[in-house]
Amino acid sequence: MDNGLTNAQWFLLVGGLLLVRGLTSSMIRRLPVTAAIIYLAVGLIVGPTVLNLFHFNPLKESALLEVLTEAAVLISLYAAGVKMPVPVSLARWRAPILLAFASMAVTVGLVAAFGHYALGLPPGAAVLLGAILAPTDPVLATDVQTRHPGDRDRLRFTLTCEAGMNDGSAFPFVMLGLGLLGLHELGDFGLRWALVDVVWATVAGLAIGVACGVTMAHVVARLRRAGAAHGLLDDFLGLGLIGIVYGLSVMANAWGFLAVFFAAVALRQTERKLAGAAPDKADRLQTADGAAHAAPVHDVPTLSEGSLIFKEHLERLSELLLILLIGGTLFVDSWSWRAVGMALFLFLVARPVSVMIGLVGTRTPWRIRGLAGWFGVRGIGSLYYLMYAIQHGLPKDVALELIHMTLIVVTLSVIFHGTSVKPLMERFWPEGRSAAIGPHRRGAG
Repeated sequence: MDNGLTNAQWFLLVGGLLLVRGLTSSMIRRLPVTAAIIYLAVGLIVGPTVLNLFHFNPLKESALLEVLTEAAVLISLYAAGVKMPVPVSLARWRAPILLAFASMAVTVGLVAAFGHYALGLPPGAAVLLGAILAPTDPVLATDVQTRHPGDRDRLRFTLTCEAGMNDGSAFPFVMLGLGLLGLHELGDFGLRWALVDVVWATVAGLAIGVACGVTMAHVVARLRRAGAAHGLLDDFLGLGLIGIVYGLSVMANAWGFLAVFFAAVALRQTERKLAGAAPDKADRLQTADGAAHAAPVHDVPTLSEGSLIFKEHLERLSELLLILLIGGTLFVDSWSWRAVGMALFLFLVARPVSVMIGLVGTRTPWRIRGLAGWFGVRGIGSLYYLMYAIQHGLPKDVALELIHMTLIVVTLSVIFHGTSVKPLMERFWPEGRSAAIGPHRRGAG
């Protein structure tokens, strides 16, 4: 990091932001913009765009940024997973599954085609850029995410569930792009890529996540029945589950992001079954945004609920730090027409088209299709894939081009989606009163 700030000044800057965020939480919730825009503005002001007090160089600091973004995404995936409604059913999950796999693949193809034919990127770099930008983000999409375990808003569920899955489903395309650049073995006719990076890594990730989540739920339930209810640290157990699942997945060459999300889903689903709670009754708790919710329908403590608030606070902290650093990467001349053109193509063409294609044949209401087509937030996940590629030997010229594109896309996503999410949700989706999720409602799917 080209740092003009001393350690003391960094403590003052970050500490001041945390204080302001904590003291103005209720006021920020009433503003028509998201908190990420405030962090971005501060980063732009203290960074090279305005005051030039520091400059964060993502190419030089790619190893550090990979770790930071990896941790942020993992925590966010866990928080998203434990907020999934009980029980899991194909009727509820069909739309987000199609968005996370079919629509994401279409987005990769469209972005790759635009990057190659309109911007002149080599085929490997274009596919890699598509894989980096295609998945939606579980970290920055707070205002369109499921708010708590009892939230039955169908649009929020669809977007949260999609973001939870497509962080894993994007990885095969990342490896395909690296393979086309000569940095990963694809095998004859791509056979190794199809069998190992697509089939094995996906199936193994799902299996590891579900197995670990179910096992953890049973172990914790047994300990609590034995009288250890007050001796368990839910926060540590939740972080431990993330670490174990992700570590096992990496060792098994499986997609760890997918595994962590489904470990959290399996944990909550199993805990609710063991507790004997009625699946149609939504239990709620107070989440990190400070919103109050209905009391639980049962008195049995669960690991998923006990660890959620702590994970959401970590998620907020990582959002502040990483968005601040993004602001500190940009110069005035970073805003090229190539990068802005890519962002506009992604937001206005690739995302809406991919959503419409992915949901063809479903009975998903058109309002959900339209809003989902706009709220494809890009953010911390894209930065992680980019840093992952750089750490796997991406040539410097290609790395600089993709850094440029990705940073502008993420920045414009923070601005465009951050300024439109609250007005659009209030105008077209007032708390989802007309479309609560459920397998028995007309249009479910």
